[in-house]
Amino acid sequence: MTSFMVTSQTDDAVKVLNVKHWTDRLFSFSVERPASFRFRSGEFVMLGLLDETGKPLLRAYSIASPSWDEKIEFYSIKVPDGPLTSRLQHLQSDEYIIMKKKPVGTLVLDALIPGKRIYLVATGTGIAPFSSLVRDPEIYEQFEQVMLIHTCRDNAELAYGKELVRISNSDPLIAEMAHQKLVYLPTTTREKSDVMGRATDLMRSGELFTKLSCTSFSPEEDRVMICGSMAMNSDMKSICEEYGLIEGANSHPGHYVLEKAFVG
Repeated sequence: MTSFMVTSQTDDAVKVLNVKHWTDRLFSFSVERPASFRFRSGEFVMLGLLDETGKPLLRAYSIASPSWDEKIEFYSIKVPDGPLTSRLQHLQSDEYIIMKKKPVGTLVLDALIPGKRIYLVATGTGIAPFSSLVRDPEIYEQFEQVMLIHTCRDNAELAYGKELVRISNSDPLIAEMAHQKLVYLPTTTREKSDVMGRATDLMRSGELFTKLSCTSFSPEEDRVMICGSMAMNSDMKSICEEYGLIEGANSHPGHYVLEKAFVG
């Protein structure tokens, strides 16, 4: 048992409700939500297990469920030699893990000034905070269009995002708004698909904006959230600033934000 050292009596312990393996590299799991736990859609929390010495082994994980959900979901990559994910991937229902009580993060709507369109740009498991945001009515109340752009290596790795869109379009709470405003563009970098290429390359060539029937980024209308690999984050930051977008934060809202704590 992976989490044999974590029990219901362990500080900040939460029970695992279910685990789903999407590919041999990707899995998601949900845990019970403590009655006092509050967070804003898009935030992350420290999550982990105890190591062999009994010390907490923690990493930042974006919360993939919306702020109203009764359970807390996470989406993770499996790193064979990773200190934590090599263990987390073997989680089973009814085991316990550690979830700290203080959620934080920059991928929140409060960190953006009002706009017309919002682009949610992710690679791999970086889609997790956007899974939270696109299921929150607030994002549809604030923006006329919600553009979810997800880049993975192959088609199988896009499954989580495709299921997210399906759920959003059938959820009684947001289905009507999602049908009208949510636009989903999946891309692959290795396996052939309808749209191939990194989102950043597609932006620079103009192909992405053409496919979305939009003009390039405008400080007056567009807002951007970014979560993915360090390389993608860096490239997207450069692209945003080339178009005159200013980085925002909780204390100083701006045109775009990126998640610096994302790992995976």
